[in-house]
Amino acid sequence: MAGSEVTTGAGPGFAEDPGDEPAVDTAFTRLYRFLRWLVHVLNRLLFRTTVEGRALVPEHGPVVIAPVHRSFIDFFLVSEVTDRKLHYMAKDSLWKNERFGRFLRSVGAFPVQRGSADRESLRRAQRVLEAGEVLVLFPEGERRSGPVVEQLHEGVAFLAARTGATVVPVGVGGSASVMPKGTRIPRPRHVHLVVGEPLEAPVAGPSGRVPRSRMHAATATLQSALQACYDRSVTVTGRY
Repeated sequence: MAGSEVTTGAGPGFAEDPGDEPAVDTAFTRLYRFLRWLVHVLNRLLFRTTVEGRALVPEHGPVVIAPVHRSFIDFFLVSEVTDRKLHYMAKDSLWKNERFGRFLRSVGAFPVQRGSADRESLRRAQRVLEAGEVLVLFPEGERRSGPVVEQLHEGVAFLAARTGATVVPVGVGGSASVMPKGTRIPRPRHVHLVVGEPLEAPVAGPSGRVPRSRMHAATATLQSALQACYDRSVTVTGRY
């Protein structure tokens, strides 16, 4: 992502891979639907999860869901904001077991090497969005703590610029109290999600490229929107 501009559309570093994953079979499709249903039930029973602004998530076209990240269970909670199929990035160590890796892939996850510029994971994320689907991407990069949404990574703006995807900020209030970082067993607490107004992708200039200044501006706008959503969600639950 070095340089001062980003080219929209497929570029040299983002060519389609001849070795793309095979299509998911119907058994795994049924499994995905069952797991989504099970997660929904657990979210409602254990965490009394409520959602504000659910209708703001577009029903069609490429979307990046960009939530705050305070707990491991945020992955499960965010599924409440839409009925559309979700795709996630997950740390590559989960793919050490081949069968488990195939299972993860079947439910929309793909590996990312944390702490490095993983171009393959970015290519896969771009393919998800170019297919008109929904990608969940935590712009803070990793779980953080406290009430302030600090500096974000620019991956969300980068992918939005590449694909024209709409970005939807999501505040998640209460998840840090349910399962703080370092704990293994979640506590039954109320969780409230706030979906913010959708943000348009950075616009390319006359050259067909998105200036780096617009990428910075889009990321700053997302940070401000996320902070507002997070503040509102915490106000409802009374806890982070």
